[in-house]
Amino acid sequence: MTADDRGGSARGTTHASTSSRVMAVAWIVIAVLLLLDLVLRGTDRTAWIAGSVLVLSVAAVYLAWLRPRVISTPRGIRMVNPLRETFVPWAAVVWVDVVDVVRVHTPQGTFRSWPLRETKRAKVRENLRRDSGYVDPDDNDDPTTMRPMELVARELRRDAERYKTRPLSGPIKEIDEAGPAALGAEERPQTMVPLEVIVVSVAAVVQLVAVLLLT
Repeated sequence: MTADDRGGSARGTTHASTSSRVMAVAWIVIAVLLLLDLVLRGTDRTAWIAGSVLVLSVAAVYLAWLRPRVISTPRGIRMVNPLRETFVPWAAVVWVDVVDVVRVHTPQGTFRSWPLRETKRAKVRENLRRDSGYVDPDDNDDPTTMRPMELVARELRRDAERYKTRPLSGPIKEIDEAGPAALGAEERPQTMVPLEVIVVSVAAVVQLVAVLLLT
């Protein structure tokens, strides 16, 4: 079951899938144990290939389950998806809602969050019908009856209202402030493939190809 993991800090609030992170950590631990077993017991070509596949799986799990998150920063919303990262300045945020995933609406388009997903199928169908105009909008703002992703969307909307009243001026010049996709951003969303994703992906594939060629 997907849940949101919130960690407040001076740099913002992080929303992530707790279940995905738990599964990611569990698989990484299992993969490390299997690699240790291969190192201790296996010396043939099959062992080398199996070890490389395990390393590749760890990289995939890290990118798909452990890395993705959404961070509400004083400058805007940092949306970290498996292969791409999007920064949406508060000035560009028109609305935040949830259908199957949490979405951030801007004049330049709608940006979807990979990790923040609605897991209840009946609720997804209801959200889709409402988004298509077949169901009247639900104005229920009672937090005790809202789904976890609805609470995240509501919190992001409130952050947008709060930060828009006191916007920070000037371009973003440091990665730590709101992530690499935010560098130079002013009032328009920016999307990029982070260097971290390129390095992890290329390194994992290269080591597998090298093992296949050298063993």
